[in-house]
Amino acid sequence: MKNTLYVKFAVLYLIFGFASMFTAATLSEGLISNRLTNDSAQTLFRSASAVAGNYLPAYFTNDISGNELAAQFDTMSIYLNSHIWFVDPDGAMISSSTRAGSNPPEVISNFDPAEIGANNYIRSYYHGYFTEEVITVIAPVTRGFDINGYLIIHMPTSVIDRQTSEFMLYLYITVGIVISLSLLILLGFHFLIYSPLRNIKEAASHYSAGNLDYDIPVDSNDEIGYLSSSLNYMATQLKDMEDYQKQIVANISHDFRSPLTSIKGYVEAMADGTIPLEQHERYLSIILSETNRLTNLTVDLLTLNEIDSKEGFLNKTDFDIQNAIRQVAETFEVFCTRKRITIELLLLPEIIYVNADRGKIQQVLHNLIDNAIKFSDIDSTITIEVRSRYEKIYISIKDYGMGIPQKEINKIWERFYKSDLSRGIDKKGTGLGLAIVREIIQSHNEHINVVSTEGVGCEFIFSLNLSIND
Repeated sequence: MKNTLYVKFAVLYLIFGFASMFTAATLSEGLISNRLTNDSAQTLFRSASAVAGNYLPAYFTNDISGNELAAQFDTMSIYLNSHIWFVDPDGAMISSSTRAGSNPPEVISNFDPAEIGANNYIRSYYHGYFTEEVITVIAPVTRGFDINGYLIIHMPTSVIDRQTSEFMLYLYITVGIVISLSLLILLGFHFLIYSPLRNIKEAASHYSAGNLDYDIPVDSNDEIGYLSSSLNYMATQLKDMEDYQKQIVANISHDFRSPLTSIKGYVEAMADGTIPLEQHERYLSIILSETNRLTNLTVDLLTLNEIDSKEGFLNKTDFDIQNAIRQVAETFEVFCTRKRITIELLLLPEIIYVNADRGKIQQVLHNLIDNAIKFSDIDSTITIEVRSRYEKIYISIKDYGMGIPQKEINKIWERFYKSDLSRGIDKKGTGLGLAIVREIIQSHNEHINVVSTEGVGCEFIFSLNLSIND
């Protein structure tokens, strides 16, 4: 970012400040001036109408003398800050205030009472009698149904201008305070947004450079804090994945290197005559066994890759799960005979159809039964039981061998994890069987659990959905 975001926000703040001042200096001043002019004109017109209607008619009945009238106009002039003229219907001056700056004519030239229009006032130099603009209102003085004269009030616009300037001063002070207080937004942006984003940017630089140990400080519970926590979690997951990949590569390399080394050694020994010709058949069978081991490992790796890709992995159909169990169990007849192991099938009397991928479920059964045979004692029994509950079928594969130590229960699902092989008889497993089992069951949105007691035996239980057509 190199302060780009911060500079942009500061520029926006300056634009806001200038725009606020410009708006106050132009639009606000005009609005305030117009409003004060209208309010002042209305006040003058109401005052003129009240005096013209209630007080001045007495002048024409000789109840008020000219001196009294002049004194009253001077008082009104001070109160209204205006010039007061009293004229007859033709515009001839009857009386006026003696306010400084006023030089009333004897007769108003081109006098027209209707010139104030519908607004009840005009703003002008009033026929050139004033050196500054004035607001003029005219109210008729009536007696009976006759108009005997007019009361004219002139207020200098400088009064409005002074009031406008006072309001604008207060407005500028208010805008200045608002702009100053808005600095808090800039400070808040710096501490609440910019600084955390700078930490995230720094973390991104470390992550792109391969340093996944960098930790972003999390100081808040808002969106920024959540983002920081998510990135920290992502870095941890990436680091774990990197370590996991290194471990997988190391395991694969080890599992491939051992049989390849054996094959290479035996072949070289047979080729240079170290192994006599009469023993070739024996060592060829060993080479074949190691080759099968490599083949099994390759098949397991391809299966896991197929599971991880999730593309066209499952081909679900309705099939008889108990028939599938019988078929898989029969494939282990030779191995069971060698170890004198009996497979006991506890099946339900009726045909049970499930909706699943038959091939993948048979692979699950094969891996679990194969494991049970590996870790069962000679002359023991393996029990395969099918139970139905609600809309689920539960399949159990139970052996009575050495069991799994409690500390290893959660590790057996990891790829390439092998239990303590010194305790087993068959040490040629790939460490991928149970990982494949769990991935297949989870891809069916089902669950698999293990119950084990060390020295007593082990039981794997997984579930499948009954077929809706069953």
